[in-house]
Amino acid sequence: EWTMKTSIVFLLCVSVFPGFSQGRVVGEDETGFAECNVFFPGQVPPEGFTEPFHVKICQQYNKEPRFATLYSTKDKIPLYSAFKYTKPAQNEEENWLVEPQIDDPENDLHEMVHEADVVGIVAKLGANQALTSDYVGSGYERGLLNPSLLNEKDFQMATYTLTNAVPLSPSLSKSWHRDIGRVVEQALVPHCSNKDHLYLLAGAIPSSVRVKGKVSVPETLWLASCCDAPEGWSLGLVKKIKDENSLVDLTVGELEKQLLRGVHLFKGNCGEDNQSQDKTEAILQAVSQIRSGEQVARSDNEEAKDSGFVRRVAGIIATPFVKLLELLIYVLVGLVKFVFYFLWFVIKQVGGTILDGVYSLWNGVVSYLKAITMVLISIPYDVGRVIINIFLGFLQIVQDVASLTYGILRIPVGFVLHLAAFPYHSICAIPSVLKDLATGIGGTFSLVIDATATLLHGFYYLAGHIVKRFIPKGSSGD
Repeated sequence: EWTMKTSIVFLLCVSVFPGFSQGRVVGEDETGFAECNVFFPGQVPPEGFTEPFHVKICQQYNKEPRFATLYSTKDKIPLYSAFKYTKPAQNEEENWLVEPQIDDPENDLHEMVHEADVVGIVAKLGANQALTSDYVGSGYERGLLNPSLLNEKDFQMATYTLTNAVPLSPSLSKSWHRDIGRVVEQALVPHCSNKDHLYLLAGAIPSSVRVKGKVSVPETLWLASCCDAPEGWSLGLVKKIKDENSLVDLTVGELEKQLLRGVHLFKGNCGEDNQSQDKTEAILQAVSQIRSGEQVARSDNEEAKDSGFVRRVAGIIATPFVKLLELLIYVLVGLVKFVFYFLWFVIKQVGGTILDGVYSLWNGVVSYLKAITMVLISIPYDVGRVIINIFLGFLQIVQDVASLTYGILRIPVGFVLHLAAFPYHSICAIPSVLKDLATGIGGTFSLVIDATATLLHGFYYLAGHIVKRFIPKGSSGD
């Protein structure tokens, strides 16, 4: 849930503030920093950093390049950050970011984002870069190579990225940023006729000491400056980690010898061979005055430490009594907390029981009202349905009567008359039928008698003929 909320806040920041920090990782096969080449004299980056684990990053904010960083994925710290001096802002706001492209070049995120927003999204997050968890509980701070105090408001957010941070102790981080700020503002900027031509490289030399076995603690911090104005000059400064108060000035050529072999920080050494001796002495004198002021401040701090010895002794003596008082206060606070928790438990139980009863009663009342409402709503519905059914039945009877009447009216009139006269003609025809029947029967008997007489007459004639033929004739008297 927290990750989702931070994601929503980040998206809102991107939509409302279009300048939310962005960065662009440049591949190993590219010779420059693309848009960030403007931070190098002659737009030529330092040469000699050719290891495969050296990653070039163009740090962008508000769709504009703000500074360039060469990052070591092996040591998980930046080797240098290249930037220009801008008018410092009054307020600083820390918003630490990570660069997803370093760990997962195939992802679609081409800008620096908050670490919590990409957990589970970026593959192998932290494999090639340091994360906030690497600094938690380590005793080290995230020291910025490009200090935010040398940047104006629009540039500051881009500096708070872990690709611009190295592990430093709190005191060393404070000393480094204080020294860089004073040297740049009091010694370098005043002696460069056009501050837009003042190029700065702040870097770190990794050591074998690693925070949590992962992030390298630098053994040396360095600053290289180049003013390529008509009267060009360059200067190098070195601070050893073992001596927080050290600040050694040297030429850029001498500084390059302490770095990797073959390294060249500025194109043509930024006119180091032809720079004005007077200009160089003026810059070194300003640096020396800054160092002298720091030494006076350190002496004052030592005197303050001596004056505080008595207070420390008194504090040691008073410590047992203070501890006893703290114990009594702790017990009293614990007792008050116990009473408060007990009362809260009782109130919670009683209140919970009452609320449960009220909740159950409320559910019952709501269910009862719901049932009554449903019954009351169903009564008009049922009455209306019965009335509609009666009306529909009456309409059906009317329809049947109308259909029957229509059917009757469709019968032909002649057929009805013949049907009505049928009984009369049938009854009146009975005598004639009986008469014809009697006539038929009498004719039949008469015919039978005539036929019988004719048949007998035939047999008689036949018998008489036979007798006459075969019986001899007798006397005429016989």
